[in-house]
Amino acid sequence: MLFNLNLFDFKQPVNYRTEVLSGLTVALALIPEAVAFALIAGLSPLTGLYAAFSIGLITSVLGGRPGMISGATGAVAVVIVTLVQSHGVEYVFATIVLAGILQILAGLLRLGKFIRLVPHPVMFGFVNGLAIIIFLSQLNQFKTVDASGTLHWMTGTPLAIMLGLVLLTMGIIWGLPRLTKAIPASLVAIVMVSLLVIGLGINTRTVGDIASISGGFPPFHIPSVPFTLDTLSIIFPYASVVAGVGLIESLLTLNLVDELTNTRGRGNKECVAQGLANVTTGLFSGMGGCAMIGQSLINVSSGARARLSGIVASVMLLVFIMFGAPVVEKLPMAALTGVMVMVSIGTFEWASLKTIGKMPWPDVLVMVLVAGITVLVHNLALAVLVGVIVSALVYAWENAKRIRARKYTDETGVKHYELYGPLFFGSVMAFREKFDVAGDPAEVVLDFQQSRVADMSGIEALNKLTASYEQAGKTVRLKHLSPDCRRLLTRASGIIDVNVLDDPAYTVLADD
Repeated sequence: MLFNLNLFDFKQPVNYRTEVLSGLTVALALIPEAVAFALIAGLSPLTGLYAAFSIGLITSVLGGRPGMISGATGAVAVVIVTLVQSHGVEYVFATIVLAGILQILAGLLRLGKFIRLVPHPVMFGFVNGLAIIIFLSQLNQFKTVDASGTLHWMTGTPLAIMLGLVLLTMGIIWGLPRLTKAIPASLVAIVMVSLLVIGLGINTRTVGDIASISGGFPPFHIPSVPFTLDTLSIIFPYASVVAGVGLIESLLTLNLVDELTNTRGRGNKECVAQGLANVTTGLFSGMGGCAMIGQSLINVSSGARARLSGIVASVMLLVFIMFGAPVVEKLPMAALTGVMVMVSIGTFEWASLKTIGKMPWPDVLVMVLVAGITVLVHNLALAVLVGVIVSALVYAWENAKRIRARKYTDETGVKHYELYGPLFFGSVMAFREKFDVAGDPAEVVLDFQQSRVADMSGIEALNKLTASYEQAGKTVRLKHLSPDCRRLLTRASGIIDVNVLDDPAYTVLADD
């Protein structure tokens, strides 16, 4: 069955109070993030809030990772901002629907398993870069706009108030779990700091100062775009990038939550759920999105493990939009900033710093490179892709150096080459240098017991080598070829002349 509607996966006890309180905390933390991402994309705040509600609800119910939170994200906002400027919001809705369809197809084709190709250094770099982005994004709360519209850093009393409230929030989140874990520390911090600000009438920035969040239920709306090939040619490139970025960020977040909870999510199921969520939000006036690592960590660190917390977060967000806007808009941004700063501190893999000087330098380089691209470009998919490519090239280079040959001539005058290491595109040059065609005797044996032919480059190298011996009037026999290598050579014989001169005296994998 593709979907499991059981709210409590993994068959572990569910603390309903923790789930509900954690969901409420996440709902409060979602508001400024969704509003900010919508403004980055050049859309109305409600567009981001509607996306956070619909995406969060659908992925919480149908997704492959209980406890993970999804919503409007900066990764999607950065992709669609150009489309907003050039064609308007209707084309954005159509793009999000198409991106959702592509994500559903990815899940049905079980492409989620390819996330296994992401090496651990890339994961470290991704998490560290994201932690730095979360932290740097909170610094904007320490800036203000003067009468001329110029943005500058706070000074004097406003800075002292903002800094004091942020530190108070962080202190509560750090200290309360040492006294009790009955209530999520982040929620207590938000409530206490808000009561302090409202009760004492402290003049500081609030949620309402950013934008109004008041609205109704997300309206159903079919994108008003021409259903033509021209429209498809416009939105398909954006939809492809949105789908790819969304799945990469969601699956990496899924893996991170898996490690934190010692459970295992279902990547392909999450792909389908993300796709359904984006199709839905595109039809209900949302900007699209994916998994949110910051809010997911808030949820998990608050003790939530089931689907209920995500459902509560989404429903409460809608309640805030429809009924609670006047109250929520009074919440001080300092409290939410303090929560996100603590999330960034908890997100950063501090253990990764200990790997410097102890782990292979290419792995450290990949980790730093991915983190750097994440911070500088704010494109998580690009950072991960670059990290995977660099890791693959390093792996290929290291394996290319491992091709070796032990040479000896037996009592009958036959020269043997015992090969070690894989024969593939990276090692063919070193492979060719192992042989002395002119100086070798009339009969040569290539022993592949500790080696294998991996790709077309390896086949071609073998072809050229045996052809060289044949032109020199010498016989080459291949010994101990594995079954997959023999199949590879047999299939290739229809395209190129492999020149395999196998001695019937040898039996594959059973020759003493």
